[in-house]
This record gives sequence, structure tokens and C-alpha cells, in this order.
Amino acid sequence: MLRYLAAFGPASVNDVQTWSGLTRLREVAERLRPGLRVFRDGSGRELLDLPDAPRPDPGTPAPPRFLPEYDNLLLSHADRTRVIPHERPVPLPPGNGAAQGTLLVDGLWNATWKITRDKRGAVLHIHPFIPFSAADVAAITAEAERLLAFCAPGLPPDIRLGP
Repeated sequence: MLRYLAAFGPASVNDVQTWSGLTRLREVAERLRPGLRVFRDGSGRELLDLPDAPRPDPGTPAPPRFLPEYDNLLLSHADRTRVIPHERPVPLPPGNGAAQGTLLVDGLWNATWKITRDKRGAVLHIHPFIPFSAADVAAITAEAERLLAFCAPGLPPDIRLGP
């Protein structure tokens, strides 16, 4: 539970149970409670966290993040609306086959991405679910350039944002 909270807190006991597949963790949470911080979300649900965990101001924008084809963040909450604001299914095999990564914009999954390669180099395709502001596009492009520099070093960045 402590490792989960270090990665994904603040979180509910149900979040930890969803992530771990374990049950009866409320008993564990009660034993740990004296060493934890307790919060309430907008719905009044109890959230637990480590006492010294970083907690930025809620108004702090989260920078764009390109998550890999399979990232535990999308599965780590009982209430996934904290990161998935729409009805799209989590892209996991089987079914969708996890062929595309997910792009978080201001902490929410709002696009998918995929790198393709050809003779000329690598292309990063970004498929948004919503229109992005000019500031979002600039931040996404900057992060996309860093991703391509890591995945395809030495090649000019080719970033395609669109349907």
C-alpha cells in the first residue's frame, strides 16, 4: 500500500485494491492511518497519501506526458475519471492491442500517439480527442521533440498533430 501511494497517491483504499487485485486492504489502511495524511476528494471520498509526498497546488498545470503503449497509470484507480475524462476504453490487449501510447495533457488522457519509421526517419503521429489550445500545442510539440530525440536520435523531428 505504501509503494502504491508513493506512485499514485493521494488515493482511496478502493484504488489500491483495483491496482493490486488484493482485497480487505481497509484493515491495512487502518493500521497505517496514523502515519498517513487523509484528504477528501470533490465527492467526499477519503483519499490517503504519504505524509511527505509532494502535492502541488491544484491550479498548477501538469505538463504534457507521452505514456507508453501500456502504462499502469490508466489502470491504477478505481475511479478512472481522475485521468480518463471520457468514455474511451483503456487501450490494452487483447482488443485494442495497445498499439498506441497515451498522451496526458494537463494530467488527463486526451490523445493517442505512435511513432512510425520509414526510409527518411521517424514520424510521431498524435491523434487528439479534443481541440488543443495554442499553448497546449506548443507544450505538446516541445515534449514530442524530446521524445523523438530519445527514440530516434540524430533524426530531424517529424511531428504530425491531427486526426
